[in-house]
Amino acid sequence: MLIAVASKDGREINQHFGHAERFLIYDVEGQDARLIDEKKVDRYCSFDPEHPLRGHVLKGITEALQGCRAVVTAQMGEHPRGELEKLGVEPFVVTGPIKQTLVELVKIL
Repeated sequence: MLIAVASKDGREINQHFGHAERFLIYDVEGQDARLIDEKKVDRYCSFDPEHPLRGHVLKGITEALQGCRAVVTAQMGEHPRGELEKLGVEPFVVTGPIKQTLVELVKIL
């Protein structure tokens, strides 16, 4: 199962969805979580008076994360959470070590 993670350091889930400029893509099976890809994206949280909801940026992020069953971040606003859910991607807000957290998370998916 593919899961996208927002992380500042590549070890911990410790980044806000809107501040991420990349998402780490993990393939999680049983007790194993392997980093298989990194997707660079535009930051969702950036001021643009002409596009206050940043729909075009959110669309680009969701396209980059296509195929992922879930997105795991340290924080996430209601608008991106709702849009991800509409697309069938489950948003999770949690912190902790990436691999250990993903192995536990996949048990409830």
